Amino acid sequence: MTTVHITDDHKMLAEGLTLSINKSNVAKVTGTSSSLAQCRKALAAEIPDLLLLDISLPDGSGVDFCTEARQKYPNMKILILTTHDEYSIAKRVMDNGASGYILKNAMSEEVITGIETVMNGKIFLCDEIDVLMKKRSKNPVWLTVREQELLRLIIDGYTNQEIADKMFLSIETIKTYRKNLLLKLGAKNSMVLVKMALEQKLV
Repeated sequence: MTTVHITDDHKMLAEGLTLSINKSNVAKVTGTSSSLAQCRKALAAEIPDLLLLDISLPDGSGVDFCTEARQKYPNMKILILTTHDEYSIAKRVMDNGASGYILKNAMSEEVITGIETVMNGKIFLCDEIDVLMKKRSKNPVWLTVREQELLRLIIDGYTNQEIADKMFLSIETIKTYRKNLLLKLGAKNSMVLVKMALEQKLV
């Protein structure tokens, strides 16, 4: 039976998936972790057949971790389970070695189907991501109005607190938006973000 390790910092989601997967007779969850540090430690102790991996984790990005995991454990399959439905992120994580991509609004049955498909050596994309990948454009980066506003303020050199005041949002919300913007564009820091925004004329 396929062994699965779940890495997700939402405890209730991980517990619910564990129950569903264990009842499926398709796979068995042998461990869970809520951070990349915990995941690394768990994988070093026992390599599962499949890693069910979230993208946004407290101590890093699952996008980059895919590359690391594929290099260390080439026989382990990686199935992404995330809230991120942007083409740029999906393409990056698949290019980095993931075998599947599922959004967290999926039913547990779809996750189990994804596990079966990936373990059979095929790629699995949930319906929304499959459509998104097929409709990709020459410029795969699409920003919301709020993300564009935030990006303009970052380019203009405003601090998080100043941006929060201008956008009438909390500083924690701004930090989250900024983190998601870096992830979406694949920028390592704000300096790279500004350079990409100007080069690609995103605002």
